[in-house]
Amino acid sequence: MQFIVISALGSDRTGLVYDLTRVVLDCSGNIHDSRMSALGSEFAMLLLVSGNWHTLAKLETELKKLSDSTGITVSLRRTEQRPQRKDVVTYSVDVVCLDQPGIVFNLAGFFSSRGIDIAELNSRSYAAAHTGAPMFSVQLVAHIPAKIHIAALREEFMDFCDQFNLDAILEPLKS
Repeated sequence: MQFIVISALGSDRTGLVYDLTRVVLDCSGNIHDSRMSALGSEFAMLLLVSGNWHTLAKLETELKKLSDSTGITVSLRRTEQRPQRKDVVTYSVDVVCLDQPGIVFNLAGFFSSRGIDIAELNSRSYAAAHTGAPMFSVQLVAHIPAKIHIAALREEFMDFCDQFNLDAILEPLKS
């Protein structure tokens, strides 16, 4: 079993997900993980696909054809399955605040400086329900090394959030 990461970006339109996933299926690929989202007027897709060497070679060829015929920008990269980590505890972080530059950067800096791996991160801007104020939310999944004392980390994180006026929750990931 081999793996390939597929990144695709194209103008948002009905059928884009169908077109890409049809090629994966036609080449006998199996989607293990994916993220897909409209970003502005574009649609972005990330997929982790498995198959034998023939499947991946065929995918590389067929996705190039799809890119040429539809204008979708496709990037491929062979990879390996990520091993299970037993030396970490997984936490989720939810942040909501008034929109301001540097939120994701500052959060990434907080976790990175403590050796904490960000496994997933999603963010979005939106207007507050009643006031229309520009708001920003971040949801992330962090792998915290088991050697880090969680209570001390939580206290540091809440101080960090107070400094940047962020409302946040740091809690164990619910499976």
